[in-house]
Amino acid sequence: MYVLIVIVVLIGFSIWTLNLPVFGSLPEQERLTKIKTLQNYGEGELMNRSLTPTLPEGVSYLDIILGMLKGNKKARPAKALPFQNPDFSAVEGIKITWFGHSSYLLQVDGIKILVDPVFSARTSPFSFIGTKNFEGTGFIKAEDFSELDLILISHDHYDHLDYQSILKLKNKTRHFITSIGVGAHLERWGVPADKITELAWGEEKEISGLKFLARTARHFSGRKFKRNQSLWSAFILQTAQHKLYLGGDSGYDTHFKEDGEQYGPFDLAILECGQYNANWPLIHMFPEQTVQAAIDLKAKVLLPVHWGKFTLATHDWNEPIMRAVKKAEEEGFQLTTPMLGEPLVLDKSYPATKWYLD
Repeated sequence: MYVLIVIVVLIGFSIWTLNLPVFGSLPEQERLTKIKTLQNYGEGELMNRSLTPTLPEGVSYLDIILGMLKGNKKARPAKALPFQNPDFSAVEGIKITWFGHSSYLLQVDGIKILVDPVFSARTSPFSFIGTKNFEGTGFIKAEDFSELDLILISHDHYDHLDYQSILKLKNKTRHFITSIGVGAHLERWGVPADKITELAWGEEKEISGLKFLARTARHFSGRKFKRNQSLWSAFILQTAQHKLYLGGDSGYDTHFKEDGEQYGPFDLAILECGQYNANWPLIHMFPEQTVQAAIDLKAKVLLPVHWGKFTLATHDWNEPIMRAVKKAEEEGFQLTTPMLGEPLVLDKSYPATKWYLD
């Protein structure tokens, strides 16, 4: 009897835990109906355009676990990272301020767009689980932002969609734009449906004179055990004078060259460069692929992100940017490396100091 009681309690606790708001909600009703009509939906889930197995041939989950347990002493910086206190004053044109990993602020002719805001100390559903952010990267908090025009969310992984940050930002943000299905999470967290625009690949929306076009990415989604119920996307942002490619997470594939041919050239490509591993080579890019993707896109300048704040893979913390810089120099391609909080002003200022060297 006591064993049965313990089992029932554990089951009940597990069910309660997995239904906490932090995990969000799966798409239902009209949202789910639309998802099921998409060309890349089949067998109960959304799919990549190219075959993208969860694990490559010859790799097991045990291999991944053992690799993580082995660790790497250089996966975290030995000292606090340098940063600049952000200056959110408006400038003429486009200013970009990177906060580490994939979070950055776009200021476009006075319009403020916050991308993939994650300001919690860990990329986890719980504050006590997961690796902590690097020392020096907590210089900016969700509370530091005043009114925002837009928040753009590429997909629903914890290192791109942070429950606590959304709770603190939702009431001072005019509108949210994201991949289809992600709106289910936002609505559960109290964002009104009329403040959310969800796009499938190939769909576009004009907001405040800016055009957002959702494009293909090669990745996956999910906050619990059921994967790929919401979409993962890159976004093209077109202003009156400029065109930016906001990459989100993606493995390397032909879609970069296709978008470069159809929509390029781009004034700036912001692409992931970090958290890669030979055990998951198809869903994240290696640094050399990041540079090649920018070339494929016909971008004038590359801003590498998805590094510099969290340890989500076993490479050295600064290996991504060092390899990307080396490849860009070999290709004669312009790459910018702003310090955390340091502004980048399109067509005017592209910081390139090597602040990331030990």
